[in-house]
Amino acid sequence: MERAEIFSFFTALNSYWLDGAVRMLEGARRGVSNYYPLEEDPPGATPFQIVYSTSRLSLRYYAAQGERRRTPLLLVYALIKRPFILDLLKGRSVVESLNRQGFDVYLVDWLPPTRRDMRAGFDTYINEELCAVVSAVAQISGHDRIDVLGYCLGGLLAVLWSALYPERVKNLVTLATPINTEVADNALYSLISKVGDATVELITDTYGNCPATLINACFTAVAPIHHLIAKYQELHFNRQNSRYAAFFEMFERWINSDVAMAGRFFSELTDRFFRENPLMRQSFELAGDHVDLRRITCPLLNVVGKHDDVVPPDSSLALIDLVGSTDKHNLIFPTGHVGAAVSAGAHKLLWPQVGQWLAQRDQ
Repeated sequence: MERAEIFSFFTALNSYWLDGAVRMLEGARRGVSNYYPLEEDPPGATPFQIVYSTSRLSLRYYAAQGERRRTPLLLVYALIKRPFILDLLKGRSVVESLNRQGFDVYLVDWLPPTRRDMRAGFDTYINEELCAVVSAVAQISGHDRIDVLGYCLGGLLAVLWSALYPERVKNLVTLATPINTEVADNALYSLISKVGDATVELITDTYGNCPATLINACFTAVAPIHHLIAKYQELHFNRQNSRYAAFFEMFERWINSDVAMAGRFFSELTDRFFRENPLMRQSFELAGDHVDLRRITCPLLNVVGKHDDVVPPDSSLALIDLVGSTDKHNLIFPTGHVGAAVSAGAHKLLWPQVGQWLAQRDQ
């Protein structure tokens, strides 16, 4: 940068920080209440219907555009933020891209847990909620076997569910999915694995669930320079671009959309998953059942962000060697953890590839 541009940026930085602090406080307000104000979510770029709901989730249906593919596609989102990152803006929407390619899309919108959900763990989310969701999709669509796409922790849930119920899955797509938790030099994995039993117990005894503000703090700690300076530098360079400003505003709303994590799930995730690395040791058990990833024999597309600093590539790449599928592929794309969902490059190149891969197996 030229000296004048540097001076201009640092002059504006205080204003950017103030706006960011307001967004963080708004996010904290939403996250600390026992009632999360879902009505404050942006409407999204793509119209949908709620076709099924429980106290822990609602199932959104986005109808295909144009020639409809045969098999419905279920998107399993993560549990720690609101799902509008998958339908952020026109031209930056995973849902919109898949709809345009002819897919009927069903999206699992995990509702923020309240204290009554503090005992919900992996068993609840997989054997109860996901099973009920797939049954609902099957009843609505008329197809017993469906395509499943899981993102981040949603990808982990999708993998575990697919291993327990392989007869229900036609094709499986995983995106930025944590599998191997012993990869080196990852700040987030290291931070989570060092959370001791006493700390976890203190958090759950005090709050019931893991507070949203704590989750947000963990992700901010992983990339402090980005959150404090780099993203505002990019905004400053693009301050005359109204489309970029609109994208930045919506993206920041999502960044600060953290929700609480159910107490038992938080405990099991930190203890059983991150510390014990059970998928790599083939020792993961759920409600007395051994979760054997070799039971996954459907076609698998494992999408990995080459520059992902949340779920490192080596963590996700391990999945291919653990499943029993013969039709299995890694798709390594030059993007980060969230860029896979919202970057212009991903919507130009990645999602057409994902759609084509599914379409070729839509028989």
